[in-house]
Amino acid sequence: MTTLLRWFAGLSLGFLHLLGGVLGWLGYALSGSYRRRMVENAAQAGLDSPAWRPAIASAGRMVMELPKLWLRPIDRSVLGLVRFEGEALVARALESGRGVLLLTPHMGCFEITAQAIAERWGTQQPITVLYRPARQAWLRRLEETARDRPHLQAVPATLSGVRQMIRALRRGEMVGLLPDQVPPDGMGVWAPFFGKPAYTMTLAARLAQQTGATLLLTWGERLPRGAGYVQRFFEFPGALPDDPTEAASAVNRAMEQLILQCPGQYLWGYNRYKAPREHPADAAQKE
Repeated sequence: MTTLLRWFAGLSLGFLHLLGGVLGWLGYALSGSYRRRMVENAAQAGLDSPAWRPAIASAGRMVMELPKLWLRPIDRSVLGLVRFEGEALVARALESGRGVLLLTPHMGCFEITAQAIAERWGTQQPITVLYRPARQAWLRRLEETARDRPHLQAVPATLSGVRQMIRALRRGEMVGLLPDQVPPDGMGVWAPFFGKPAYTMTLAARLAQQTGATLLLTWGERLPRGAGYVQRFFEFPGALPDDPTEAASAVNRAMEQLILQCPGQYLWGYNRYKAPREHPADAAQKE
């Protein structure tokens, strides 16, 4: 499998995105449960079909670009593929010395965001990113090596990983995570996401509150025909409330604002409203 991935990594980004578009539509056509989830999640966000249907092909492009990003030689820069917008926000946040917490939804190319940040600002401060290890052993081994690069460290979604992120922020470094990821049991609260209760991580708010880090939003837009990416940075809208549920709701609202910028590149097929075993969905109605 690794040999096949290395072969894909040698193909052009435009061709990989072309193949990915086909793969995305194939998955949508063949899996009824995936298709229903995409339709239902997009409808929950109040979107009509033309707004979200490009996300079908976009999901496949995300899969096909991974080999190129994960297996990129260490000495080959990714910055030639990326144009930044709002980078002055990052510069000011780093100058404050308080640490920078970057929040990214499951949208566009979230794999390239950390790599580009590490190359652009890593000599000032490195970045630590959180990931959930894959179940397959071969893929887990690949993740562990592919995501660690100069000035970039990937840590698993464990207590040890969280401690590493806290220490990094207290040193004035950068940390990145995807707050619209369903957290493990006991590590979230029920908070509205596009008007529907979703089990939402409290980690993002706790990291900012415990360390005093600057909160920024970012996402990497995938450009047509393999032309690269535009990585955009935004200030977090407002202050985080002290209450965990209200803070999680504020994070969800920030993610919604980003997603609605480009709903055609959000992973509507992600099971965002999944209920953890110990926190059934009907409990959300009582909170």
